[in-house]
Amino acid sequence: MNKFSRFFRILVNMKDHVDVDMAALNIRKGIYFRGPNVFILACAIVIASVGLNLNSIPVIIGAMLISPVMGPILGFGLGLGTNDTALVKDALKNFLVMVLISILASTVFYLISPLQLEQQTELLARTNPTLYDVLIALFGGFAGILETSRKEKGGTVLPGVAIATALMPPLCTVGYGIAHLELKFILGAFYLFLINSVFISLATVVTVKYLHFPMVAGDEARRRHSARWSAVTLVILIVPSVLSAIQMIQDNNFARNAELLVKENKNLGKSYIYDYKTNLDNRPHTLDLYLAGEKMEASARERIYLRAEEAGITRSQIVIHEDAAFQNELMTESELIQSIIDGHNRQVEELEGKVTELSGEIQEYQNRELPVALLTRELAAQYDGVRQVTLTRGSRTDAESGESCEIIVAILNCTKPPRETERIRIQNWLKVRLGVEEVEVLVDTKKK
Repeated sequence: MNKFSRFFRILVNMKDHVDVDMAALNIRKGIYFRGPNVFILACAIVIASVGLNLNSIPVIIGAMLISPVMGPILGFGLGLGTNDTALVKDALKNFLVMVLISILASTVFYLISPLQLEQQTELLARTNPTLYDVLIALFGGFAGILETSRKEKGGTVLPGVAIATALMPPLCTVGYGIAHLELKFILGAFYLFLINSVFISLATVVTVKYLHFPMVAGDEARRRHSARWSAVTLVILIVPSVLSAIQMIQDNNFARNAELLVKENKNLGKSYIYDYKTNLDNRPHTLDLYLAGEKMEASARERIYLRAEEAGITRSQIVIHEDAAFQNELMTESELIQSIIDGHNRQVEELEGKVTELSGEIQEYQNRELPVALLTRELAAQYDGVRQVTLTRGSRTDAESGESCEIIVAILNCTKPPRETERIRIQNWLKVRLGVEEVEVLVDTKKK
C-alpha cells in the first residue's frame, strides 16, 4: 500500500509540471480586447453566424477555434481565485466589451442575410441548455486552466476546450434572436452563454487555489462577501439547467416508449396503426395514433390502453384518430388507397417474419444433425473390424433427482468386440469430435 500510495502521489503531482507565474502573466495579457483582437473576434462572429445560418457544423467549429473569447473569462476566474479585485474589474470590463461586439456583429449579419432555412437546427440547439452543458463548461474550464498553467503546452487542449465549451455560437444565436425579435432565442442562448462563462470561471477559481497561485493582499471580509454572492449566483444559474435536463430526459423517455408501443402493437384487431405522432410540446405529452382498416373494437382499444400504461403512458395522453377507417364515409380516395397499401405491407411484414422464424428453425435443425457417414469412415480407418456406426441424440434422466442431460449414443457393429480401453478411447474421441459432454458407446457384434 505504501508503494501504491507513493506511485499515486507521483502520478497526480502537478507541482513539477506547472508554472503558475507564467500562467498568471499569460492570462493577464489575454484579457484585453484591443487592436487585432477586436477584428479577429468580429471575423469569428461572422463566420460562426454563417455556420449557424447554414447549419454547417465544420464552419461553426472553425469559428470557435478562431475566437479569442476565453481570455477575459480565465482572467475573471484568476482574479477571484487570487483575490485580485483590479484584475476582476478589468476582466469583467473586457468581457462586457467582447459580449457587446459579438452580439452587435451577429445582429448586423442576420439583419442583412437573405437566407432563412426552414429548420434552423443549429440555432435551436443553443436555446435549451441543460445540466449537461454545466458539466461540459466545468470540466472544459478545468482542462483550459490546467493547459494554460502547464510548462510544456500540448497544443490540442485549448482548441478542444474552445470547441467543447462553445462560447461563440450562443452569442451569435442571441444576435439572431435580436434581428428577428425572437425572445426564445435571446433568453435561451444568453443563458447557455452565461452557464459556459460562469462555470469556466468557477473551474479556474478552484484550480488557481489548488495550484497555489500567488494571492493578492486584500480585505478578508470583502473576499468572504464575494464568495457568498458567487455561491448564490451559481445556485441561481444551475437550478434552471437541472429542470431543463429533467425535462429533456422525460421527453426522450416518452418518445422512446411511444415508438416501442406503436412498434409492438401495429395490429389492433381488424384495424392497425399506419402512423403516429408524439407531441412533446404539450404538457403532459400526448401521443396521436392514426388508424386504418376497420373501426377499432372496444376490446382492442382497451388492450392498447393497458399496454400504454405498462409503457408509462396514461390513457389521457393517447389520442386515437380513425379518420382512415373503412366505415368513415368521408374517407378520401387517397386515404383508401393508402389503407390498402398499408394492409398489404402489414401482410408482407408478417410473412417475412414467419419466413425468418422458419429459416432459423431449419438452421438450428441442420446444426444439430450428426455427421454419421463421416464419423463411420473415420472410425473404420482407426479401428479394424468396425462395420457399421449408429449415432442418435437423446436424453438421460436420473431416477432419484429427476435431472436430465443431453447424451449422444453410439452403437458400433464390429466383427470383433474392442477392448474396454479402446471403447473408452472411442468414447472420449467422440466427445471431442462432436463437442458434447455426454457420450455412451455400445458395441454390437451381431452380423448384419
